[in-house]
Amino acid sequence: MSAVLLSGWRMRAVMLSVIAAVVLYLGVALWAGAAEVWHALALVGIGGLLLALSLSLVNYSLRFTRWQLYLRRLGHHVPLRRSAHIYLAGFALTTTPGKAGEALRGVLLKRRHVPYTDSFAAFVSERLSDLIAVVLLSMLGFTLVAQGGWLILAGASAVALALVILSWRRPLARLQTWTDRPGQRLWRTVHHLATILLQARRCHRPTLLAGATILSVVAWSAEALAFWWILNAMGFEASFAFAAFVFALAMLAGALSFLPGGLGGTEAVMVGLLLLHDMPAADAVAATMLIRFTTLWFAVILGLMALGTNPEARGREQPEATA
Repeated sequence: MSAVLLSGWRMRAVMLSVIAAVVLYLGVALWAGAAEVWHALALVGIGGLLLALSLSLVNYSLRFTRWQLYLRRLGHHVPLRRSAHIYLAGFALTTTPGKAGEALRGVLLKRRHVPYTDSFAAFVSERLSDLIAVVLLSMLGFTLVAQGGWLILAGASAVALALVILSWRRPLARLQTWTDRPGQRLWRTVHHLATILLQARRCHRPTLLAGATILSVVAWSAEALAFWWILNAMGFEASFAFAAFVFALAMLAGALSFLPGGLGGTEAVMVGLLLLHDMPAADAVAATMLIRFTTLWFAVILGLMALGTNPEARGREQPEATA
């Protein structure tokens, strides 16, 4: 595994998130009753686990398709297989605040001559597209559930604010020009930020925005479907709209908390909503642990495997230009 890209604070971030998750899940399992939680997990079985993992792969595949659309819109044609390898490697640092560690893809793409401003613009566009999808999914079951309105409003407000900022082409261009002052760190940082936002504008033209939103909604619906399957396998009769609402609202809470991978915030909201709707505590904890393993932690495992076998991470490859 790359001694450079997965060392220092990056390795500490991964290890601390794993330790925190183990402590958190063990604590809530003991609180709910370890034997009861294990029984609930057994109800899902290996078949249910494999189904959930398969639906997560659908989610990752659709999000990668969206990533490729962003890169192509920015003028970069990274070979499909290599781009997929780099995209998966970014999941290694998903358990960082706001998933910021996934910007690791920019480091790997830089070695394929993709500027940081472009890869970060694609990253920002991804996060915004995910937020749009999660807000839309949370609205799906809002008529069924009274809780969580303020979270949905906060998410929708964040989306609206981001889209408004991206619509300010002239102010952003002027800011970019005005802060182009070599040697001054603050101005250089603001200059790069303005450049990234200007590039991200290109990923939010109406047609691409509509296509990316559809991909995002379907991608996150796949994981919501896995959550629905898990709930019903445990004997909790729930509609897909309810399952999608609980799943999406928990994801939204985790994203807005800026906790590493939403760890703690996502689980608390998910368990809390299930308890409010009369699901036994052990089942609520088991369902939450299982969906988090098959979504968040499955992605981290795949990311670590991809990073460990990535030529760009090892510095072994001097690839051709991609733009």
